[in-house]
Amino acid sequence: MPSVFDSGFLIDQFIKKFHGSGSHLFTKCLHSSRRRCLGPLVRSESQRVVCQETVAGRLQFSPSTAINQLEMWQAGSFDPKTIDRELGLAESLGFTSVRVFLHDLLWQQDAKGFTRRMDDFLALAHKHHIGVMFVLFDSCWDPDPKLGKQRDPKPHVHNSGWMQSPGHEYLQHPERFDELKPYVVGVIHHFRNDPRIDFWDLYNEPYNKSDLPEYSKLEPADKAEAAHLLLEKTFRWAREAKPSQPLSSGVWRGPWADPAKLSAMEQLQLNESDIITFHSYGKPEDAKHCVENLRRYQRPIICTEYMARPAGSTFNPILGYFKQEHVGAYNWGFVSGKTQTIYPWDSWRTNYTAEPPLWFHDIFRANGSPYDPKEVAFIREVTSPKSATPLLSGPDGR
Repeated sequence: MPSVFDSGFLIDQFIKKFHGSGSHLFTKCLHSSRRRCLGPLVRSESQRVVCQETVAGRLQFSPSTAINQLEMWQAGSFDPKTIDRELGLAESLGFTSVRVFLHDLLWQQDAKGFTRRMDDFLALAHKHHIGVMFVLFDSCWDPDPKLGKQRDPKPHVHNSGWMQSPGHEYLQHPERFDELKPYVVGVIHHFRNDPRIDFWDLYNEPYNKSDLPEYSKLEPADKAEAAHLLLEKTFRWAREAKPSQPLSSGVWRGPWADPAKLSAMEQLQLNESDIITFHSYGKPEDAKHCVENLRRYQRPIICTEYMARPAGSTFNPILGYFKQEHVGAYNWGFVSGKTQTIYPWDSWRTNYTAEPPLWFHDIFRANGSPYDPKEVAFIREVTSPKSATPLLSGPDGR
């Protein structure tokens, strides 16, 4: 099979950005004729094959004026002014990449306009020296997405308007999955050689099934099986588009200690991904166990979701640990806005009437002031390429 990494320049850029300029074995692996990085990456206490200067700071990005993916990207609500301002805040923290969700309905609505707005977003991110990782599908929250004007947020409720992609009308009818191929191939092929894109996240938490009364009635009983089939197809379609950027889909129910106990979905995600991605909203020791267990796949590791303060997932010390371990890290939440992710997940069942004393996600208020100035100072210190801050030997500081 021909390599999915067709451009030597783009490979070098990925290596430098995520693993520095000294990853000779990683470079060799990406340039090989194999479609995934399966060769051995030799590690020891005294020598790492990944560069010693991996920058961990990255984040999920949705402008504060958008309640979901559709409001972010539709022509009538696309907000480049806010996007530009908030990407500037990301740059000020030393963040080098953002994770951004797309939606299949946007392609069906207006493929040319959608890719044009994607290009506009990439231009704004590039202006701020920020790369982009796009997410094509997502199984979280509302399974009944609709185009057009999006609903207003429910007061004080976490992600009250986020939409699944694709919606239940596809997952309940897997025989329709091939209708999604033009979206996957079209988007990836259009940007297949774009150096502003760091990599593609094909499917976020693909078997996440809502138990909320508002959504559960529309969730298919066999969602895990349907999502498995869709992800299989999506990896195949994505490779048909011949992207120069790596592909991945992140595992999210850690710590994956025993390979024999992996679900069929986890096996598919870990076997097919060019780089290993995962989610961890637990305490520092939980993140450490995830990283240690995922090392066995001998591929670069990036945490694509973390940071939930009340759960013990905090920038200090976890971001420092990720940097020390050469693990890229995208925190969830940035500028407080219509997604209302300062509120915890339990806000769907617990009545909140005011800002919680401890924010769940997010770093900045809508006016650009930091929620916690000390936290912002810590982030900047860790992401600084010239940082002299001693990094933790482990998440607990020992």
